[in-house]
Amino acid sequence: MLLHLSDLHFGTEREACIDAIKTFCQQHRPEAVVVSGDLTQRARIKQFYACRQFLDALEIPYLVVPGNHDIPLYHVWSRFFSPFVRYQAFFGRMETTLETEHFYLVGVNSIRRRYHTRGHVSLEQIHETYERLNSAPANKIKIVVFHQPFYTFPNDHGDKDCPVLGKIALEQWGKTGLFGLLHGHLHKVAVHDLNQIFHLGFDHPILDIHAGTATSKRLRFGLSNSFNVISDDGLIEHYWFDESVKTFVKSQNVV
Repeated sequence: MLLHLSDLHFGTEREACIDAIKTFCQQHRPEAVVVSGDLTQRARIKQFYACRQFLDALEIPYLVVPGNHDIPLYHVWSRFFSPFVRYQAFFGRMETTLETEHFYLVGVNSIRRRYHTRGHVSLEQIHETYERLNSAPANKIKIVVFHQPFYTFPNDHGDKDCPVLGKIALEQWGKTGLFGLLHGHLHKVAVHDLNQIFHLGFDHPILDIHAGTATSKRLRFGLSNSFNVISDDGLIEHYWFDESVKTFVKSQNVV
């Protein structure tokens, strides 16, 4: 089991959600925890520290990537000359790989200092990620972790937050048997088959798996806090925070 969290936004976190995630991990012991960006609300040291304390307390291997909220917004000098220094002080490299019993996870940094929200992937990142995926054990579920989505419904954000070279990336990564990509950013839960949407021609789906905000008060679309669980047979389940019992409850809709 893989626990997919996103958009924690420490600085706006809800303690009830934090406690509920800790309880979930104690009860289910996932193989790994993935956080697909926006660990903090304003990239402040105190917020990174709180996020690191939370993830370490789970006592489960984790992989994180930065989100657009994890670089300074108002401190222009830091944003342009050292945008990731605080992130790296607490979480080290921005692109890491994590292998578990059933999963092979590759983190990709999609954040650029010149843009506030839009995702970017370079040709170099496409090649390096392909090499990592291609060398992964064939029996592992291969997943790329990326903050911004590769596809959104037109009535959401259109494609303004999707990476320009996304299709080229998928054309390469799909050759490795890629299962899917984990995202956040929009605070909305969704699963799309990118193989069909972009007519890639592979004989397997490539899933674009969106997560809502797991812990923040910054809720959107009238949705509650949530996270995703991916089982070792590829089943995707959504969990929603139930205010009445202060815990995350599994949705009846599965993918």
